Amino acid sequence: MAMAPPSPLVSLSALLLLLAAAASSATAKPVQTQSLLVTPLSPTPFSASSELARGDDKDVFAGNLAAAEDATPSTVQFSVVHRDDFVVNATAAELLGHRLQRDGKRAARISAAAGAANGTRRTGSGVVAPVVSGLAQGSGEYFTKIGVGTPATPALMVLDTGSDVVWLQCAPCRRCYDQSGQVFDPRRSRSYGAVGCSAPLCRRLDSGGCDLRRKACLYQVAYGDGSVTAGDFATETLTFAGGARVARIALGCGHDNEGLFVAAAGLLGLGRGSLSFPAQISRRYGRSFSYCLVDRTSSANPASHSSTVTFGSGAVGSTVAASFTPMVKNPRMETFYYVQLVGISVGGARVSGVADSDLRLDPSSGRGGVIVDSGTSVTRLARPAYSALRDAFRAAAAGLRLSPGGFSLFDTCYDLSGRKVVKVPTVSMHFAGGAEAALPPENYLIPVDSKGTFCFAFAGTDGGVSIIGNIQQQGFRVVFDGDGQRVGFVPKGC
Repeated sequence: MAMAPPSPLVSLSALLLLLAAAASSATAKPVQTQSLLVTPLSPTPFSASSELARGDDKDVFAGNLAAAEDATPSTVQFSVVHRDDFVVNATAAELLGHRLQRDGKRAARISAAAGAANGTRRTGSGVVAPVVSGLAQGSGEYFTKIGVGTPATPALMVLDTGSDVVWLQCAPCRRCYDQSGQVFDPRRSRSYGAVGCSAPLCRRLDSGGCDLRRKACLYQVAYGDGSVTAGDFATETLTFAGGARVARIALGCGHDNEGLFVAAAGLLGLGRGSLSFPAQISRRYGRSFSYCLVDRTSSANPASHSSTVTFGSGAVGSTVAASFTPMVKNPRMETFYYVQLVGISVGGARVSGVADSDLRLDPSSGRGGVIVDSGTSVTRLARPAYSALRDAFRAAAAGLRLSPGGFSLFDTCYDLSGRKVVKVPTVSMHFAGGAEAALPPENYLIPVDSKGTFCFAFAGTDGGVSIIGNIQQQGFRVVFDGDGQRVGFVPKGC
């Protein structure tokens, strides 16, 4: 039995749908891509590669200190290294696994601190220095070396934008962990000065106390992983590479220190609170600083790149290419550097599901918002925003071969084995005021093993606060302009 011919009406409808689809396809913007050099993690165990890690001070604090104390340089700069420089006989994959474990605990601590903030916490020239990535859960990932006291004792210090108090281990130790180099002994320093119980500096501590017998101020800092440091609160002179000195810096001289600290002598708090290092040197150098972080695993020749941190006018003055966004103030959490992230683009198109409402800070409760943190590795976004970003990236990267399962906190990974270069969708972060950070491909698609597995280096969080981590910051000079109350991103700023 012969079939009836198709209805002219049905045929016309189908034709119109086909024409509409063709027109839509013709006008759709192509996905913007960039090239990713496929460099899997090395299976060879790491060894210390930097001078800071090897302990080669090379008279870094030598010079005419008396003359340096009277000098008024406008900028101080020093070198920075990653904590992984201090771990030997571990492969890159093992180091990454440990890094992600620390990262989860640190992110949880930050979220808990921001979520529990139900009251206000008390909290010229320049200096530049090298930076290294280094410490554990409560303490940040990058180290630098400074001199403490007179004469100066070299001390490897963690750089942490998520805390304020400056502290280091001090002799005599009631309880101290193993550190790189000698423990600072205040009895041998001519510039050490105890802080009295009634001094304004003592009253600015969140967890301060008093030794009534000595009438000496006591401090204590506890971290989310159970690590703790406690001891005398004092003032001391700090010396930087080249001989620049800053006198009367308030710091904790810890005689009882325990927990998951690695190698470092202490911590240099770079937060926004009144006891942070930038706040304390503001009269001489202003409240601005900047850093550039280099991931040692992303370069075949780590010696060709170095991380640095700069304090003073040089931190902002050389950033003509910076894209700035205003700092956002959280009245219930003074320490963190909040910014307003208003959107994210994938492949050149804004992701509609990344809503400003999911990322905005609620000043009345102190919850939500986005912070820029040197000590968190992976960027965490509020769960709805992350899900939308991940789905948009998967759709735009449909030509890449998805790897089954995930890796640690990553749920989107790709099998790039056998490839040398691949095209990946672009990813850009957009901030209030028109600032944009267009990420290099290695800042969001990172190797996790030696076989060619690469993962999308973002994660979701239900903790309230979103965090822009140091993997996404790599290669940028990130400027914390405390005087101008803004944060800037300078691409290729190392």
